[in-house]
Order: sequence, then C-alpha cells, then structure tokens
Amino acid sequence: MSSDVAAQLGEIYADLPQGERAIARVLLDDYPYAALGSLRTLADRAGVSPPTASRLVGRLGFAGFAEFQEAVRTGARSRLRAFVDEPSDVESAAGQLRTALDECLAAVTGAQLSAAATRIAQAGSVWAVGGRLSELAAEYLVRQVASLRPGVRHLPGSIPERARVLLDVTSADLLVAYDFRRYSEQTARFVTAARDRGARLLLITDAWESPLAEYADVLIRLPREAAGPIDPMMLSIAVTELLLVAVAGHLDPEQRLASLEELTQTLSR
Repeated sequence: MSSDVAAQLGEIYADLPQGERAIARVLLDDYPYAALGSLRTLADRAGVSPPTASRLVGRLGFAGFAEFQEAVRTGARSRLRAFVDEPSDVESAAGQLRTALDECLAAVTGAQLSAAATRIAQAGSVWAVGGRLSELAAEYLVRQVASLRPGVRHLPGSIPERARVLLDVTSADLLVAYDFRRYSEQTARFVTAARDRGARLLLITDAWESPLAEYADVLIRLPREAAGPIDPMMLSIAVTELLLVAVAGHLDPEQRLASLEELTQTLSR
C-alpha cells in the first residue's frame, strides 16, 4: 500500500459515502494535521460519528487509527521528497533542486527535530522571524503552529514594534529564526537583545552558518548552496513541514483544533 494517504484519499473521494466523504474532506483540507489528533476529534470536525471515521480508515486498508496516523507521518517526508519530481524543460535545474531537497531532508536528524519540537511545544511564547525570502517560511510556521498551541506570533517588522516585544520577552520564550546568506543584521540585533533577556533560539541556517549559530540552543543547518533562486525558499519550507509534523506529535491539540473549527464555522455563517 502507498504511504501517501493524501493521494489515496484523492483517488477514492468521489466514490465514498457522504459521511466518509466529509471525513476525507477534513483530512485533505488540513493535511497532515487533521489526522494527528484523536479519532473522535476528527469525526467531530467532519460532523459524523467515530464509527464512520473508522470505516474510512478501514477502507484505506489500515488495521486501526494508530496505524493510519503512522502512515500519515511516514508519508509527510515522502511527499516532500517528491516535491520537484515532475520533468520539465529545465530538467537539469529540477534535478539539482531534487538533490538539494534530498540532502536537506537527510541532514535534519530525528534528534534535531525532537529537540526543536520540544522547545516549540513547551515555550511560554514563540516568536518567528525570517529574511527576505525565508520570511515566508516563518509566517507559515506561525500560521500552522498557532492552530496547535497558543502564544505563537510572527515578529513585527518595525523597530518600535520589536522594542515593545522585547519588553515582555522572558527566559521562557523561544525565537525561531530563519537566517541565510546574506544574513540579516536586523534579525541579529533582535536575537541578541532577546538572548540578553534569557530567550532561547532555534536557528535554521545554511552551510556557511549565520553569525547567530553560536547562540543557538537548537541549530538546523541546511547542507547546500542554492541551485537557483527558488532553492532557499523550497528548502526552508521543507524543513518547516518536518518541524510541524514533529511539533504536532509533542502536543495534544484535539480540543484546540475542535474549538478552532467551531469558531471558524461560527464566523462563516
């Protein structure tokens, strides 16, 4: 059986009964995170009963929900590796990007992911910041982790706003910084000031290492120079996806996700 659960769901979606289709829609709309909570939470989000969700899991060929969740986690890395698999007129460049992605994913160890996820899950507040391109990865991290736990924010851009953030930074807080060549002096100034106030640093950087590397409590170093202008963004997003799956495994977000879905439905009426 393919470990790509999302692809399996897409293939059988049109033939599913209405209740199971509702489950599949929730999974596909918020994949893989909707699959990482409890079976009851997933069923509640879809407005169906837990046995209906169990029937869909069985239809996909899994012996139980735990086996289904493990396949989702395994498939997350496989999906990232296939990100640049389509041939094109720039096949050579695509091959370089694929190689860079494979090397990037291989370089991020389970120990690094576990340490980073633990910091993100346990911090009092989490602040994320990036550079010109990697800012997108920082924003993506905030958007997804904020669905899983409170107190996750994107660092504002202006100096006065950053100063106000620093007023409340404590040793319980975590900074997640994406810092690639050419390294950001603004990021360095804020991180240095926040570290002086006791905050911890999770740093995602490149092969040459940001000057902030010596201050990092957890360091994730991408092993390769860009193969093209899109490469840094692709690799930082790939690492962020791995972080998100790891963070979800360190939290128990069922009630928060259920409340988020309820509030979303309320605001959509």
